[in-house]
Amino acid sequence: MAAIKKFFQKRKLDVTFKRAGDGHRLTEETRSTPRPAVREPVRSVPRQETSMEARKAAEAALLRTQGQNPRKSAGVSQRAKMKQEMEAELKQQEQAIASAEAARAGPTKVELDSAPVLSHILYTCPELGPAVLPKNEMEQYIEEFLLKQIAEEPEMTSALMIHTLNKDKEKVRIGIETLVKILTNIIANPGEEKFRKIRLTTKAFTEKIEPLRGSDEFLQAAGFHMMSQLVNETEENFYVMDEAMAQDTERLNGLKEVLLAAEPIKPQLDRALKLYHPSQQASKFDIPNEFYNISPEEIKKEQQRKQEAVEKLGMLRTKAMRERDEMRELRKYRFTLIRVRMPNGILLQGTFKAQEKVASLFAFVRENLANDWMPFQLLSVGQKIEEDDTFAEAGLVPAVVVTMTLDQALMADLKAQGAGAESAILKPEIMSLIETL
Repeated sequence: MAAIKKFFQKRKLDVTFKRAGDGHRLTEETRSTPRPAVREPVRSVPRQETSMEARKAAEAALLRTQGQNPRKSAGVSQRAKMKQEMEAELKQQEQAIASAEAARAGPTKVELDSAPVLSHILYTCPELGPAVLPKNEMEQYIEEFLLKQIAEEPEMTSALMIHTLNKDKEKVRIGIETLVKILTNIIANPGEEKFRKIRLTTKAFTEKIEPLRGSDEFLQAAGFHMMSQLVNETEENFYVMDEAMAQDTERLNGLKEVLLAAEPIKPQLDRALKLYHPSQQASKFDIPNEFYNISPEEIKKEQQRKQEAVEKLGMLRTKAMRERDEMRELRKYRFTLIRVRMPNGILLQGTFKAQEKVASLFAFVRENLANDWMPFQLLSVGQKIEEDDTFAEAGLVPAVVVTMTLDQALMADLKAQGAGAESAILKPEIMSLIETL
C-alpha cells in the first residue's frame, strides 16, 4: 500500500477546472324505513326473536344494496385506512411527476421544500489532481492518466488498470484469482515450462483473463511475451515467460501483492460547495435532470398502478409488498442537494448521493467550521436527523433545507469574542465565497 501511495504522490496532473356520486349514510336509510317491530309496546319472546332476525336481514339487505358482503363488514375500516394511505401515496406521485417533467423539459422554476441551483453533477479525483469534471469525462481522464504511466511503471499501473477500468466486480475478482494462481505456480515451479506457458485458446484464458482490460499489460509487465507454437500441426498463440524471469521469485511475489492490494481509482462526487447570504428564496430553484434515477414515464406507470389499486381495492397489501414499494420510492433519486441554514441565516450548500449516509453531511459541515470541535445538531422539519440513515431513507431527497443548531451559551461566548458570529462559525476562506441568491 505504501508503494501505491507513493505512485500517486509522484504523478498528480493539472487540468482546467469544470413529482359514485353523492353517498348516503346507512343510518339515514334505516330511519326512512318503517320498523313496526321496534314500535310494538309489548314483546313476547317469540316476537323478539322474529324482530332480531328481521333486523339482521334488513341490515344484510342494506349492505348488499351498497355492494358489501356482510361477512366482510369487519374489514371495512381496514380498507378505508388502506385507501387513505394509497391516496396519500398518489399525491406524492403526482408531485414527483410534476418535478420530473419539469426537469426533463429543462431548467424550470419549481417550488418544493427546497431545490438545488446546479447545472451539472461534477466529480473529482484527489489522487490525480484538482480536475473537476462530469463523470464520463472524469472516467476518461483517469484512463488517460493510467495509459500515460504504463511505460514508466508497468507493474503498478497495469494492476490499477485491472481494478479501475473493469466495472464487473465479480469478473475482476475471478480474473485476479486466475492471474495470482498462474504466478503462484511459476514461483513454486520456475523451471517447469508448462507453468510458464499460457495457451490463449483455453477456456480459462478466454473467459477469465482476456475480457479484463489491463490484463495484457499486466502479463507483459510480469515478463510474459507472445509467441506462436505448433500444437497438433496447428499454429497457436501462447504467452510465455522465460526461465530466467521465472527465477526472480521475489519480483513475482511483489507483483502478486501489488495486484491483490491495488484498489480502483474512483471518481468522487464533488460537493460543489456554495455559500449564500440569508435569503427568502432558499426553497425556489431549478432541479437538474441528473437528480432523477427514473424517467417521468416510469413514474406515471407507477401512479397508474396505484390508482387502479385505490379504485378496485381488490387486494390488501402485505408487508412484503409495502416494503417493495418503499424500496422503489427510495430508488427514484440519484443525488440530493442539501442547504444547511446556519444559526446566522447563512446557507451552506453541498451535493450528495441519495444512498450516502447522512453522516457525510455532518462531516461536510464540520470540515467547514472555523472550530471543528464545535458541537452542533442538524434538524429537518424540527426533527433531529440521524447520521446512520441514508439521505433517501431520511427523506432528504431530492433537495432540502436543514437547520443547524448550536448551544446558546456557546453562541453567546463566540459573539463576546468580538469577531462576529459569521466568522466565528465558518472558516474565513469559506466566508470569502459567499454570494447572493
